Amino acid sequence: MVNRLILGDNLEILKTVERETVDLIYLDPPFFSNRNYEVIWGDAGEVRSFQDRWAGGMEHYIAWLKERVEQMHRILKPTGSIFLHCDWHADAYIRVEILDKIFGMNNFLNEITWKRTTTHNETKQGAKHFGRIQDKVFFYAKNIKEFVFYPQFEKYKSDYIAQSYHKIDADGRRFKTTDLSAAKPGGDTLYEWKGALPPKGRYWAYSKKNMEEFEAQNLIYYSETGKPYLKQYLDKMPGNSVDDFGENCVFRNKAERIGYPTQKPEALLERIIKCASSEGDTVLDPFVGGGTTVAVADKLNRKWIGIDQSVQAIKVTELRLDKQRDLFSAPFTVQLHKYDYDTLRYKNAFEFEAWIVQQFGGVSNTKQHGDFGLDGKMPDNTPIQVKRSDTVGRNVIDNFFAAVQRSDKKLFNKNVTGKKPVGYIIAFSFGKGAVEEVARLKNKENIIIELVKVEDIVPIAKKPTVRVEINELSRDAKGVREIAFVAVGTSEAGIEFYSWDFEYHAEQGFKAGVMLDREDRQTAKFKAGLHVIAVKVVDNDGLESMEVIHLKVNGRVERQG
Repeated sequence: MVNRLILGDNLEILKTVERETVDLIYLDPPFFSNRNYEVIWGDAGEVRSFQDRWAGGMEHYIAWLKERVEQMHRILKPTGSIFLHCDWHADAYIRVEILDKIFGMNNFLNEITWKRTTTHNETKQGAKHFGRIQDKVFFYAKNIKEFVFYPQFEKYKSDYIAQSYHKIDADGRRFKTTDLSAAKPGGDTLYEWKGALPPKGRYWAYSKKNMEEFEAQNLIYYSETGKPYLKQYLDKMPGNSVDDFGENCVFRNKAERIGYPTQKPEALLERIIKCASSEGDTVLDPFVGGGTTVAVADKLNRKWIGIDQSVQAIKVTELRLDKQRDLFSAPFTVQLHKYDYDTLRYKNAFEFEAWIVQQFGGVSNTKQHGDFGLDGKMPDNTPIQVKRSDTVGRNVIDNFFAAVQRSDKKLFNKNVTGKKPVGYIIAFSFGKGAVEEVARLKNKENIIIELVKVEDIVPIAKKPTVRVEINELSRDAKGVREIAFVAVGTSEAGIEFYSWDFEYHAEQGFKAGVMLDREDRQTAKFKAGLHVIAVKVVDNDGLESMEVIHLKVNGRVERQG
């Protein structure tokens, strides 16, 4: 299952991914640095990961990263490739001790230099070295004979067009000319063309048949002396080939930045994803960070998986994906350590059935019809039924008992004989009648039906609550009001951050204008009229709640509803 954001240790999660199922991996792991600024989000998951990496210096860091890259190599398809982003602290060690050893030196493709748009001004601060303003991106194939690569091109610059494509046809098309003669022969290349031979000591670059075809297509330009040249039209040229991650791999505007210090530009990931994958391919980022990889993969119609130890990384990435979603966006799931009861209990029934069956270790039923009311099966084909409800009653047991016999009588008898469950029923809770009937079947008829609560499969927690206090700060001559908002969240797990949408529309969903607010307060200005503001609170388990405020600004500020 793809299009997933997963909270957890990427090593353990990568071990669960089926081998050779991923087309492209981009990873930007935490750099090997002795500075605490490496801890960016500051939540428990990231701090724990930081401490794990720093238990034993460079050797420990390389060992920590190496076992993760080994799993990445395992899950890559033979046609796949990996891009590993790092800086000067450990780049040599990473290439020699990890990538060369796992992928093989013969599968090395490029060492790409990416120049950051901002620097630490080390030289100005007295450092006795040039500014360290570049990162490395190592590009390796899984198999040099099978990997896919799609060359990328950029548009020509205007000054180059003006200089090289300065000739214009009668129909207004720009073109440049190339010599139609060659220094060496290549078949039928010595003949008269328009009564003339090629220049002395040279040959025509093409056969006479090809020259005739060029002429018929109006692709030959004749100089004042009558010398023929081949036309190359600007609108038929792909542009300059992309050979590095230089000046165009930068942030396009301020709106692209989300406040994550080591965030990479979308243009950088676009270049990587386009050159090494096709639409429908699966892209993996095991250190999702600010979410740029999965956000770009989603825009480019790739499937994707994003993993991170940080609750904030996962939730901010989710907000980022929500903000760019439209009617054509593919669905995605967020896998946390704990799940909110209300979210699970009232989500789409079919989605919940498929998801909980998978969490239980089974395979969901995709038919939805002619399935005897069964929603999935275990690896040994034992049936599973899901009830997205509480206090499931006796009638469910009776109907399920009949269904498992009709669906596969042979398997039913085999399980009874082997004293194994004939089926599993998953629900939020079971009533007394259901529990008693299951006990009777086991004691009187040796038939085992397993009742499984959702909370026995996935941990369930209580989601946070939030309320918002508002206070008018000022009013200008045009009646524009500046208003302060203070969010007050409560959670047994503790509050991580808040996110705000000051132009909330229920039909469009929450689109964060302020994505990461750790201070619980914001100010905004409003003209006269009705305004809808929404705030989300996220707790340390990654669970969330939203408060919607309807504000009327006229002679005074009024909170409605």
